Amino acid sequence: MKDMLLRLREETGAGVMDCKRALVDAGDDYEKARAFIAERGLAKAAKKGDRATGAGVVHAYIHQDRVGVLLELRCETDFVARTDDFRNLAKELTMQIAAMNPESPEALLAQEYVKDPAKNVEQVIKGVTAKVGENIQVARFIRFAL
Repeated sequence: MKDMLLRLREETGAGVMDCKRALVDAGDDYEKARAFIAERGLAKAAKKGDRATGAGVVHAYIHQDRVGVLLELRCETDFVARTDDFRNLAKELTMQIAAMNPESPEALLAQEYVKDPAKNVEQVIKGVTAKVGENIQVARFIRFAL
């Protein structure tokens, strides 16, 4: 069980006690435990949706000198804004915007995620929200193309 616990924690980013509870609830079935963590993480993310986002990053991405994106991605604290998970999300979102050209933040959230068509962008953001424990919002973005 210890190996499964460590593997589950590494893959999901969930806390040790959350992983242990999920494994117990799933009867030591790894895949069921992983699904439990995902469900619980999305529920936690939904609860955080109303919290104020006073920090964040502005991330820039330029693709082959032909397409450029500036993204304002917001979170609750500077601590989370400096994490690798948050910064990686900003990078992934700018690449998504460059590739798919959404018209608004709402349209972006509804789009199929280019790296995993089984998810939409909103689900990807909620996954990171569950991992870092803070509300994350796409405030605005702009895309330039030649």
